[in-house]
Amino acid sequence: MENSNEFEQREDQSAYETEQPVLYEVKDGVAIVTMNRPTFNNAQNGQMTYALDQAFRQAVDDDEVKTILLKGAGKHFSAGHDIGTPGRDINKPMDRVNLWWDHTNKPGGEFLYVREQEAYLNMCRRWRDIPKPTIAVVQGACIAGGLMLAWVCDLIVASEDAFFQDPVVRMGIPGVEYFAHPYELNPRIAKEFLFLGGRMPAQRAYEMGMVNRIVPRDQLCDQAMEMALTIAKQPRLALALTKQAINHIEDLQGKRTGMEAAFAWHHFAHSHSELISGDRIGGYDARAMVKANKEGQ
Repeated sequence: MENSNEFEQREDQSAYETEQPVLYEVKDGVAIVTMNRPTFNNAQNGQMTYALDQAFRQAVDDDEVKTILLKGAGKHFSAGHDIGTPGRDINKPMDRVNLWWDHTNKPGGEFLYVREQEAYLNMCRRWRDIPKPTIAVVQGACIAGGLMLAWVCDLIVASEDAFFQDPVVRMGIPGVEYFAHPYELNPRIAKEFLFLGGRMPAQRAYEMGMVNRIVPRDQLCDQAMEMALTIAKQPRLALALTKQAINHIEDLQGKRTGMEAAFAWHHFAHSHSELISGDRIGGYDARAMVKANKEGQ
């Protein structure tokens, strides 16, 4: 039997720029959860992931909270997974909330497979199943891993200047881990979205049914709050059961099982990239991805 102790734990060299990667407040029965890494366009590291989970848990446990808003501080909602800031903590053990083992001392493809089961796929599923209605409030960029944060929410309200993008095919990867593309978009549009890797403006996302409403940026928070307050007038259990019913229909249509297959292909792609190039994400760091995104927009 393989002994994981044969493999040394990878050295963690991350340096966090803030001790509060997520802010939390409650107003009139609405929990406002704000991603708070504006310096890095709210790139999602492990610190932020687990802080989000704690904030969502706090909102669920508070009987006064009826609705949850998810926001991003600063210019952009989220630039996606952290692949290049000083706070990239991929080698740091975390206090896990799902029943997967620690990834940091595991070899080969197991390292990333286990980490992304815990921190991405299973965490997103956990948040999708929150029994209280959730609204993503999206301004500016919502890229790759940022899509996962918006897609787990029940509603998406976007500013006029918002855009959506999943450019990871250029890394050799078939889309982000929480593979909801064919459910958020028409399948043919989902292929275009991934094959071309360009920006989808808020207006087209609205036309595809991915976004519920588009509003001027200076009205974004107010209109999202108005929606949340309206929803909060409904009975708590009725809202939870309605959400369960619709999510269940999606799963009957194959969303969960399809996502399992896509996640396996995703990790085959990571391992393939590492074998042929020595890098799991095709040699792209954050700076290279930003440059390529701008050129390909």
